Amino acid sequence: MSSSKDWIGYYGKHMKAATFKTIKPYQKVNHLPGSFHMGRKDTMWKSIIRMQSKFSKKEFDFVPQTFILPEEFEALKHEYESRGSKARWIMKPPASARGIGVQMVKKFNLIPRNRPLLVQQYISNPMLINDSKCDLRIYVYTTSMDPLRLYIYDDGLVRFATVKYSTATRHLSNRFVHLTNYSVNKKNKNFQANADETVRQGHKWGLKALWPYLNERGVDAEKVWRDIKELVLKTIIASESYINSQIKANMRHKDCVFELFGFDVMLDDKYKPWLIEVNISPSLHSTSGLDLNIKGPMLCHVLNLTGFRLPDQHWNRIPLTNDEKSKHAHFVSVCSHEVTSYMNCILDTLTPDDMRMIIETEDELTRKGNFQLVFPISQTIPYLKYFSVPRYYNLLLHAWFSNPHYRAGRGIAMLKDFARQGLPFKTQPPPAHVWTLRQKSLITLSPKKYKLPTLAGTKVRKKKVPKLK
Repeated sequence: MSSSKDWIGYYGKHMKAATFKTIKPYQKVNHLPGSFHMGRKDTMWKSIIRMQSKFSKKEFDFVPQTFILPEEFEALKHEYESRGSKARWIMKPPASARGIGVQMVKKFNLIPRNRPLLVQQYISNPMLINDSKCDLRIYVYTTSMDPLRLYIYDDGLVRFATVKYSTATRHLSNRFVHLTNYSVNKKNKNFQANADETVRQGHKWGLKALWPYLNERGVDAEKVWRDIKELVLKTIIASESYINSQIKANMRHKDCVFELFGFDVMLDDKYKPWLIEVNISPSLHSTSGLDLNIKGPMLCHVLNLTGFRLPDQHWNRIPLTNDEKSKHAHFVSVCSHEVTSYMNCILDTLTPDDMRMIIETEDELTRKGNFQLVFPISQTIPYLKYFSVPRYYNLLLHAWFSNPHYRAGRGIAMLKDFARQGLPFKTQPPPAHVWTLRQKSLITLSPKKYKLPTLAGTKVRKKKVPKLK
């Protein structure tokens, strides 16, 4: 990165922690401090395990059982022997990409005992198309971690193995059978390119071509897409605490970083999605018309959504006033008891800080292009329980998106009026926009007045997490 201050955006390799501290408030960088926590397979797995222990394995059952070597070698040995010879396992380096170092396990005694490795239960019943394995490359974009604003692109890639699938022992060493990475399969002389993302041919499809294929075979493609969104959201939340701690430790301005992730997802023969890995620097190279037609517009929408800005005094972070700090602390405390208890009244007194956050979010939504907002939306209120600590802006935005009065256009008109008056940037606003502790008496811990949103006309029960749209 250039040492000059005359730039507003950087898109490139990950940076060292010290470099993040030099970023100016008007500059944007395409990596989050600590995002490697998801990019490394071992730390990602540890995050998922922690969530399984805190909640339940059923709620985070989208990663195959994994053992981290060398520390879990004996546990792996016990599991390997208990499952018998028919079970299949796969070895992966903890921090590699493009299929480098990935091998099927032929015999247990061939597993290195003292090398850093992941040994993972192999998904031996994958969804097959034309008798071949495939995986999905899903593009996920976060513009902010606090609040969490998470988007998923409406198109992606379907990548095929180039040799028909088989679990026979004699095929375990054939990477063209078991790996779906494009960087691996393009080396097969039988690889067939596909120049048209709308056509179902060759060894790479557009993601949008997959959905009608599934529907034609009686599969609910919309449910599969909802399940993938839920997998993505839970994976991000599992690492959210660590990444936010790194942002706090290494950033002067937390809203100067963003990240495009490449989630690799595999469907089994029941169309359940499984997370294979998360790429923090997904390839944007375009080797065909298909790649260009998917990645080109996607990157355009990424840059638009990022919201690059020119240096301006308004972008210098305005410190919270005492009443704003009190409001933050109070609603975070209330939420720790009952997540829905704040919904009736957090919007009653909109402080300048509240206005700035809501305006920033609404403005961002106007630039999202073909990205779909996954979080925060009204359907993700129950997912707030998965965060290690309540975060005020997550609460504020969920209340905003769940209130039909504000979302019916009247809220946008109100925000525009506030902006014309300059209220978002006032350090001494009118009394109507000053939150006071006396308002605590208006806040009840009873969530009776607020009903959780429904999906497809079905009432959401108190402890059941709804599926995402």
